[in-house]
Amino acid sequence: MQDNVIYTQRDQAGLNRFYSKIYGLVGMGIGLSAFVSLLMLYVFPQNLIAISSGSSWIYYGAVILELALVVMASSAAAKNTPAALPLFLTYSALNGFTLSFIIAQYTQGTVLQAFLSSALLFLVMAVLGAVTKKDLSGMRKAMMAALIGIIIASVVNTFMGSGMISYVVSVISVLIFSGLIAYDNQQIKNVYDQTGGRVGDGWAISMALSLYLDFINLFISLLRIFARND
Repeated sequence: MQDNVIYTQRDQAGLNRFYSKIYGLVGMGIGLSAFVSLLMLYVFPQNLIAISSGSSWIYYGAVILELALVVMASSAAAKNTPAALPLFLTYSALNGFTLSFIIAQYTQGTVLQAFLSSALLFLVMAVLGAVTKKDLSGMRKAMMAALIGIIIASVVNTFMGSGMISYVVSVISVLIFSGLIAYDNQQIKNVYDQTGGRVGDGWAISMALSLYLDFINLFISLLRIFARND
């Protein structure tokens, strides 16, 4: 759709600023999540154990609240309201809390390997999405359909407890979120073009939220794959 756009030096500078703003927000979100997770794992480990063993309702309540915050942050970003950024950061912090319960199940080496691999794969797919001339919107439709499929498979597997199904779901998830990272980066350029460079903070927060979710889900999927070899 935007293959034939020729950027002037001024347009390119504006697009670069838009990318910088978005990735600044993504970095803030991931950094905040990592900080909260580290606090739970190394400063408040007894609280984490207490919640896991006797107050699991706190964890599940946080998960439900996360879902509500994602919807609220997306809506606020679409309306370009001042609440969008605080909602995004609150969600990132709460996600760090819930992630700590997942990370606690794995060795430090596995977590580090998964994080570094996620960062590298994210970088590769982000660059690919930003520079490719091929329209990735068709791929996104396939990725979203596959995502619905793995969500259903994951729910079914909670009752079956199959390690093989869990592994296959994780591998497919890596492919899905890698594709979505490429698409979302191409979409940044498309949004900039379609708005004539008049992109507000709402657009930046919306795109940052999408990329943040892509990274976190990619990290969790790789964590489960690497843990299989522990």
